[in-house]
Amino acid sequence: MTTSTGTDWAAWQESWDRQQEWYMPDREERFRIMLDMVEALVGTAPRVLDLACGTGTITARLLARFPEATSTGVDLDPALLAIARGTFQGDDRVSFVTADLKDPGWPAQLPHDSYDAVLTATALHWLHSEPLAALYGQVAEVVRDGGVFMNADHMIDESTPRINAAERAQRHARMDQAKRGGALDWAEWWQLAAQDPVLAEPTARRFEIYGEHADGDMPSAARHARVLREKGFGEARAVWCSPSDTLLLALK
Repeated sequence: MTTSTGTDWAAWQESWDRQQEWYMPDREERFRIMLDMVEALVGTAPRVLDLACGTGTITARLLARFPEATSTGVDLDPALLAIARGTFQGDDRVSFVTADLKDPGWPAQLPHDSYDAVLTATALHWLHSEPLAALYGQVAEVVRDGGVFMNADHMIDESTPRINAAERAQRHARMDQAKRGGALDWAEWWQLAAQDPVLAEPTARRFEIYGEHADGDMPSAARHARVLREKGFGEARAVWCSPSDTLLLALK
C-alpha cells in the first residue's frame, strides 16, 4: 500500500524480508511450522501477541493463513513500528503498542489481559539471561491456560563447539556469496531507511534507543525450555530446528 506520503509500505516489507533472509534462508519454514503449531494447539481464529513485532512479519503471515485471527504487535523500535503501522493501517484485526519489554509494566499497556498465543522470532537474543527470564515470567502470565508461547531464534549449544564452528563457517561463506550477488546486510538496510523522508526521523530515534546492534545472551534451547517451565509453562521443547536456529514451543 502506498500512502499519501508516497511511502510504499509493501516495498519496505519486501526489502526487510530479503535482508532478514540473507541471515536466515530458512526463515519462511520456521514461520510455517510456527503457524502449524498455532493451528494444532489453539485453532484458526487465535488472539495473538506478536512480541517484539518489528515490521509485523509474523502478523502478516498469521492473517494470510488465518483471516479470523487478531494480533497485537508490541515493539519499541520507532522505524520498524512505522512500517508495521503503515502496512496494517485500516485493518481492525491488528493493533500496535509501543513498549519496552525490559520495562516491567509493559503488559499493562496491552489491549487484552490474555492471549491464545504469544509469538516472537529473531528478537529476544538482544536480552541477557536475567531480563529474558523476567520476560518469560511476564509472558507466562499473559498466555491463557492451554495457550502457547513460541520463540524462533539463534540458540547456541555450547556442548558442541566443533559443530558450531563448522556450521558458522559454512553459513558465513554462503552469506558472503549472497552479498557479492547484491544482498543487503543489516547496516546497509538501515542506511536506506535513514534516507527515506518518512523513515529518516524514526530511524534516527531507533539508533538513539538501541545503538548499532547489541547482542545479549544466546542460551541453548534446553536452557530456554528450562526457564520457561520454571516460569509457569507446563511443557516446553523444540518443534523445529536448523543447524543454527531453533523454534521453541512452550504450552501453558
